Amino acid sequence: MVDKTKIKKDWNEIKTNDTWQIFRIMSEFVEGFETMSKLGPAVTIFGSARAKPGSKHYETAVEIAKRLAREGFGIITGGGPGIMEAANKGAKEAGTDSIGLNIDLPFEQEANPYIDSDKLIDFRYFFVRKVMFVKYAQAFVVMPGGFGTLDELFEALTLIQTKKIDVFPVILFDSEFWNGLLEWIKTELLEKHHYISPEDLQIIHVTDSVDEVVKIINDFYEKYKLRPNF
Repeated sequence: MVDKTKIKKDWNEIKTNDTWQIFRIMSEFVEGFETMSKLGPAVTIFGSARAKPGSKHYETAVEIAKRLAREGFGIITGGGPGIMEAANKGAKEAGTDSIGLNIDLPFEQEANPYIDSDKLIDFRYFFVRKVMFVKYAQAFVVMPGGFGTLDELFEALTLIQTKKIDVFPVILFDSEFWNGLLEWIKTELLEKHHYISPEDLQIIHVTDSVDEVVKIINDFYEKYKLRPNF
């Protein structure tokens, strides 16, 4: 038989801990805003933490970061290995701001060595970290990746679709990797079930060209101002 008294006691202890947790959450927002608000315009680059140096996607991310650096953008990543490391490496080598928003994970993700020491922020909460990605990025460049990459991609698409933030470029790199997902979105969400509108697909750009990544972002900001997104 369930001990209802114990359940109530345990639940009350959880609620008390939740109240104090607010201060930890607030401190992460304060640190993030204070650090990020001092920086210039930047582009967030996402992708798999499992990409290895020398692989196509790793080396392409290095090149994309370098090219964006030459256009005056800093580079924001999730601070870890793989594509994140590659983008920070490109930023570091090109002499632009190299920003890492690291996350504490059970398997202890280590920050990569290419982040500027004064621009490394450690987060406990994914949702606080995602606010920093979105608020201070002038564009998202999304390389192939797993669940975390998809989470960050769909967070941005949802916020733009619902007009919680202004439109900014969301660029998927490597059409072969992304085309299956995009076809499913078009077929199932748009054509079959009408869960999205045709204009929602216009948020997304797909390319296999580093030059086109730069062009998409530059063309967008010939029309719009560089600014925080909310």
